[in-house]
Amino acid sequence: MALAAKKILIVGPSWVGDMVMAQSLFIALKQQHPEGHIDVLAPAWSLPILERMPEVRKGIAMPVGHGKLNLGLRVEVANALQAEQYDQAILLPNSLKSALIPWLAKIPERTGWRGEMRYGLLNDIRLLKKSAYPLMVQRFVALAHQPFTPLPDDLPRPSLVVDATRADALLKHYGFNQQPFIALCPGAEFGPAKRWPENHYAAVAAAFIERGWQVALFGSANDIAVTESIIALLPDAQQSACINLAGETALAEAVDILSVASAVVSNDSGLMHIAAALARPMVVVYGSTSPDFTPPLSDNVAVEKIAVDCGPCFKRECPLNDNPMHCLKDLTPQRVITALDTLL
Repeated sequence: MALAAKKILIVGPSWVGDMVMAQSLFIALKQQHPEGHIDVLAPAWSLPILERMPEVRKGIAMPVGHGKLNLGLRVEVANALQAEQYDQAILLPNSLKSALIPWLAKIPERTGWRGEMRYGLLNDIRLLKKSAYPLMVQRFVALAHQPFTPLPDDLPRPSLVVDATRADALLKHYGFNQQPFIALCPGAEFGPAKRWPENHYAAVAAAFIERGWQVALFGSANDIAVTESIIALLPDAQQSACINLAGETALAEAVDILSVASAVVSNDSGLMHIAAALARPMVVVYGSTSPDFTPPLSDNVAVEKIAVDCGPCFKRECPLNDNPMHCLKDLTPQRVITALDTLL
């Protein structure tokens, strides 16, 4: 008698980049359970990204906002999930609240890092040795294996599926021509300490416009002021070569347009991880954070950062009063352009 396919519920992270990196875990689980089913409980915004991951059977919108308890609603979600009869839940957030729904849903195996003292809520609780798993993606993939299992050097990498027909339609809709275009991703939801200065982005844009390229600026509605500032810094004659997509595209649309970019420059952000999962030639600038924890998972990438005494500080805003943000201000546009030319 054939064994039933294993059903696994993943409690997903709350950030775009983390969700993209989580695909490495999904791939590892599929390698172990080819006939298994992987569902992901995650914020509603992430469902279009999950649809681009063939390892995921379905995404389930998490109706409780990040950081909120709302126990009654968690009970409702758990009751609905109980009917699915999952064999295992794997929790990527480390919060106590994230462990409530799998426990309430009576999922028999509940796996995750200890985090906020989740004894009882988890019954496969792991103690994280950070030196063993310095990368976030390693900490995700390790949950697919038995405790203390050495991970392979070549972890599976995120690889998002693209709708090529939709990409072509979007390029026409937004006025792209047949010339190559460079995608600039100047935002960072985490905070301004991750953001390379706008005048530096403008210098890169100007250099590529002189070569006959178009420039596409990506970001959420929160980044509109930043992208508009970058365009305003350009000479009037160059501004028409820019297409400002900040706040204009849905996340899945951004994926499809980025998939045909000839080059990308990005801060350490969710869009950076998306571009890496699309294997775009990309230069990533790091300020307050570190590529030693959340690097772009692609070989087609150059990382640019400056070693400073105060970094990486992992602060949302630069705490310095004297010479603030020098970790990013001193990272010159020419350095990024040179790195891009090497990739291209």
